[in-house]
Amino acid sequence: MRPTDVVIVGLGATGLAITEALASRVDCRLVGAADIQPHIAGTSLSSVVPGAPSVAVVASLEELPAADVAVVATSSWVESIEPTLIALLSKGMNVVSICEELRDPGLSHPDVVERLDRVARFNGVTVLGTGCNPGMLMDTLPIVLSGLTTRVQSIAIRRTADMSRYGAILAKFGLGLSPDEFLVRREEGRVMGHVGFAQSIAAIARGLEWTLDDIVVEAVEPDIVATEERKGAHLLIPRGTVACVVHRARGVRSGIPVVELATRFGIFDSSDDVETGDTLTIAGREQTIEVRAAGGYESFLSTVAMAANSVDAVADAEPGFRTLLELPVSAIASKGARMI
Repeated sequence: MRPTDVVIVGLGATGLAITEALASRVDCRLVGAADIQPHIAGTSLSSVVPGAPSVAVVASLEELPAADVAVVATSSWVESIEPTLIALLSKGMNVVSICEELRDPGLSHPDVVERLDRVARFNGVTVLGTGCNPGMLMDTLPIVLSGLTTRVQSIAIRRTADMSRYGAILAKFGLGLSPDEFLVRREEGRVMGHVGFAQSIAAIARGLEWTLDDIVVEAVEPDIVATEERKGAHLLIPRGTVACVVHRARGVRSGIPVVELATRFGIFDSSDDVETGDTLTIAGREQTIEVRAAGGYESFLSTVAMAANSVDAVADAEPGFRTLLELPVSAIASKGARMI
């Protein structure tokens, strides 16, 4: 069987890790990459990702070679990424994107969904938004586990997300800012916390066939201020600055919160008084289903895996805009058996 030809768009920390994952697959062939960073554009992919093939990293989408699938690891916002997606779909490429708002944007951006679906169908290709969260932990996983009860009464998810491996994405969380600067930038809209709560709640509601009164995303709040300097892979947290934030959201049905999501996002230290681990609780008619990961799910590695594991799924899916709920479980299962 011919390998799936793949190009990578965006070689930040996440894009580089996805590239590394796909370079080890026998069923995928990396044929190109695009990035606007001056120190990367014009180089060879193998020079920035050991083990990747020696293909050119170009500065524009127009210079990309033909491919079956484009993996896009750039913006978190649908409206800013739409031109990129339209351009790739118009070139006849299927698209996998880790854009958080693309997970299930039917309620928040129905016009964008309509345009992407129309262009994808016209060109006989598919576009899919995926990732760890949204993508799996706060939407697909609870929907799958809800099959263990005939009626879900409520869903609550608590996460502690270690962000130490991430790069540019950290700016939206306000990590490394003084508490005063954090509040100023939040007021300006430059610190907004997690992007994707609304999409996860909408996906849960769609899966459970619930009609919600409202989806409420609270303002992100500082949670831990570093007493000593700490370091992530791409960000220094000076003493006296925000090292962790907490962000909450809820879906309301008949006046009652039926979906409650809360996540701490941070670069943590052993001295932090934080309960680690992730907990999913589904209160059902017959039983309460609780799943706890004591050490927590590693957000960065999980996002990389979800994107890499979805490459063949998007190539095989029906043309148009697709969400994870429309794909068979086996399509997004681990592809470790296909590694070199």
